[in-house]
Amino acid sequence: MLPLYVVNNHGQFNHLIQRMLRDMDIPTTMIANDTPPADLARGCRGIILGGGPTLDRTGVAADYLDLGLPVLGICLGLHIIAMARGGAVRRGASGGFGAVEVDILDHNDILQGYPDRIPVWASHADEVSVVPEGFIRLAESAICGVEAIASPGERLYGVQWHPEVSHTVNGRLLFENFDRICSE
Repeated sequence: MLPLYVVNNHGQFNHLIQRMLRDMDIPTTMIANDTPPADLARGCRGIILGGGPTLDRTGVAADYLDLGLPVLGICLGLHIIAMARGGAVRRGASGGFGAVEVDILDHNDILQGYPDRIPVWASHADEVSVVPEGFIRLAESAICGVEAIASPGERLYGVQWHPEVSHTVNGRLLFENFDRICSE
């Protein structure tokens, strides 16, 4: 089975994504965000865009969206997806660092199995302010109006929170759902 690639966007939790996937017996490889897109298309079945400090340090990660592979963006990864598909990102009014209650608006395939409200861990200053055309807003919170989006036809998904940290309740389910999507 081909691995999932975790794109390192210089975030403090990216190693935890890889560790969680390994603990779930999902083959995974961490790659640099300047890896040429052609190298990815041959070697994986899905891509996870990890978090990071700023859009200025995302290398060629936006180009990975055009490979026809499923992509899950986490935090900055969500921002990469939104910007690349015509959405907008801004400095959040309050930012988010710590525990947040997220309301699920649409139990899309990436959020399948979650209850209507989930406790998650946030660590961000920016947020998606305009959802790209053709995307569905899947979740919101009191501090962030766009906590998750999806373009199911393109198999592009993004969440603002960090499912890979232990403070997010049942973050593992998000990765199980993404693994299933990548296997379909």
